[in-house]
Amino acid sequence: MSDAALPSVAEVRAAAEAVKAALDRHLAAVESRIGDEDPAVYAAFNELAAAAEEYDELLYDRYDEVTPFEIPTPEDGAPYTGPAEPAAFSVLIRRDYAVVEPPRLIAQAERVAAHDRDAALVHDGGTAGALGVLFGEYEPDEIASRYKEFGLEEGDSTVWIAASDEVAEPGEWLGSPFGHTDPQDVLYRFDVSSVFDEDDEEDVDDPDGQVAEPGLAPA
Repeated sequence: MSDAALPSVAEVRAAAEAVKAALDRHLAAVESRIGDEDPAVYAAFNELAAAAEEYDELLYDRYDEVTPFEIPTPEDGAPYTGPAEPAAFSVLIRRDYAVVEPPRLIAQAERVAAHDRDAALVHDGGTAGALGVLFGEYEPDEIASRYKEFGLEEGDSTVWIAASDEVAEPGEWLGSPFGHTDPQDVLYRFDVSSVFDEDDEEDVDDPDGQVAEPGLAPA
């Protein structure tokens, strides 16, 4: 970067002052928070993250130095901008599985079908039919807790809590259940992935590879 394009000393100092002010606002929000998912805390966190990032960039551009801390932001720079006082919220869950033992999956479906005529009608003897039978018989949470019995292997999973200003009308989103969610309306998310085991092998506070957005308690 040429000298002409360098940020001024005043700009760097102003960015530093902005970080200090954001720290004060964040601490004040935390001290007066209402519950574990207080939107004021989340907003203050995002403001602090943005101020710290701005200061870090100016500090590097001007002095070729960096700060000793990093504040992650959700969704790689998509901070929460939804309602401060949500009237409703949606819980979006994705759990991935690999079918590692198809015969076991099919055998479990056959056991259900043997006692349920309706299940037998949709069971075609293949993996797809077996999944239809099992998810018709068991709740997704039960399958998540017993996945090995069904010949499955866990993959990544995530839970999103998305805020909204109003309750959806009956049937309003059934045609596209997940298509109306803006990442910036996500108040909270909780991710589980084996990649976190690789990244955080020395993190004793996170032994199970679970990552929640900062400032919000895991479900």
